[in-house]
Amino acid sequence: MDKLINDFSFGLFIWQIVIFVALILLLKKFAWKPILDAVNEREEGIKNALESAENAKKEMQELQADNQRILQEARLERDSMLKEAREMKEKIVADAKNEAQTQGQKMIEQAKAAIESEKNAAMNELKLQVSTLSLSIAEKVLKDELSNKEAQTKLVEKMLGDVKLN
Repeated sequence: MDKLINDFSFGLFIWQIVIFVALILLLKKFAWKPILDAVNEREEGIKNALESAENAKKEMQELQADNQRILQEARLERDSMLKEAREMKEKIVADAKNEAQTQGQKMIEQAKAAIESEKNAAMNELKLQVSTLSLSIAEKVLKDELSNKEAQTKLVEKMLGDVKLN
């Protein structure tokens, strides 16, 4: 009986090996290739996803570097524009001050000239009035003097006494 169990077990073992090999061949023919293709496809997909992620990471770093560079350029341009605007403001203010000062000087000179002109006109008017008044007074005095015959004679003698002969 031991021999029978050994023979039976050996036969069973052979059948199991045959079935196992057949199963392996069937799996290889029908299942192994699709499983390997699926695994390879999955591996390829993961590899592509990792490469895409790496590329996206590099692009993101490049974009951040570009953004930093653009931001720095914008700041420099803003600073330069502000500096230029300040300089223009200071120049405009200085020009306005100079213009106002020049205009003020011109107005002062014009006022001085007008005052001098008015002063000269007033002086001429005053001289004219004084001379007119003097002539009027002299005329009245002379009329008074000449109306009196005796005073007239004295005046002529006095004038002749004042005149020296050369």
